[in-house]
Amino acid sequence: MKYQQHKKALVLLADGTIFYGKSIGIEGTATGEICFNTGMTGYQEIFTDPSYFGQLMVATNAHIGNYGVNAEEIESDGIKISGLICRNFSFTHSRVDSEGNLKDWFIKHNTVAISDVDTRALVAYIRDNGAMNAIISTDVEHIEDLKKQLADTPDMNGLELASKVSTKEPYFVGDENATYKISALDIGIKKNILRNFVKRDAYIKVFPYNASFEEMSSFNPDGYFISNGPGDPEPLVDAQNTAKEIIKRDLPLFGICLGHQIIALANGISTYKMHNGHRGINHPVKNLLTGKGEITSQNHGFAINREETEANENVEITHVHLNDHTVAGIQLKGKNCFSVQYHPEASPGPHDAEYLFDQFIENIKKTK
Repeated sequence: MKYQQHKKALVLLADGTIFYGKSIGIEGTATGEICFNTGMTGYQEIFTDPSYFGQLMVATNAHIGNYGVNAEEIESDGIKISGLICRNFSFTHSRVDSEGNLKDWFIKHNTVAISDVDTRALVAYIRDNGAMNAIISTDVEHIEDLKKQLADTPDMNGLELASKVSTKEPYFVGDENATYKISALDIGIKKNILRNFVKRDAYIKVFPYNASFEEMSSFNPDGYFISNGPGDPEPLVDAQNTAKEIIKRDLPLFGICLGHQIIALANGISTYKMHNGHRGINHPVKNLLTGKGEITSQNHGFAINREETEANENVEITHVHLNDHTVAGIQLKGKNCFSVQYHPEASPGPHDAEYLFDQFIENIKKTK
């Protein structure tokens, strides 16, 4: 490929720290909370995961774009990250089933990306100082203007984002003659979660983020699911109330990530914003019920309070994160409800946790 001279670009953090790099050829400015993902593969799935809405993504893998893009490997209707920060951006790609290069895909979705940043130094800085708002821009000559724009960027703590990524109208997925029917609350759902339900002979009706229990139960489902998603779980009062109604009736309920946090809040357990969060595809989790370890795919910046969970007589901790001992899974005692703080659909990533989908179907069978 012919060498291109790219404009200077920068990353400006909320505390005033600046890291310099180059534009990949898309001029512009983007703001959001800066975070990093340690996955060595699967950049396309990461960029399209609705849980990343409102975030600037730092890729720790040194090369991004090598294998291009493929329409089958998206988790939503398009790019959901606010912008990309990487070390080496590959403008050429090689893979048999690739449908194009990453740069054209970013142009199509009007998303700013910058490369040639010292991502090792940037990640080390974020690890020490915590996740914070940031801005990336090719407008490197007007730093004071960028600082003003950054100051107006809302903080992730207390920020409701599920409404930005949720479906506006209910829709169906799967075969209407399938054995099981599931009502899913979309607060940022990933396509591969739906694929996993379909693979297990389920027909799903997906509802908007603020759907009531009455609306979800009108489908006459065999089970209920609350999805992953972006932002702070505390403002999602409608989802919490819906979860309370499902739990009160002891109907089969499964939650993933943000859905896990919603179930915790529905049971009086608070959530908190983590220093950095967990984002990668090699996070170690221990299943306390079986004693087995799992390598998991994770993406969350909030967690549920462990002390409150342990003190809650209605809740049992089923999984813990082995790096920092945060709660990675719970089940309700005497109720048909469980949830996890990681991604068992794992696309891409390990498949150690796929059994959770089977567990949900088994729970449905018991009550069907």
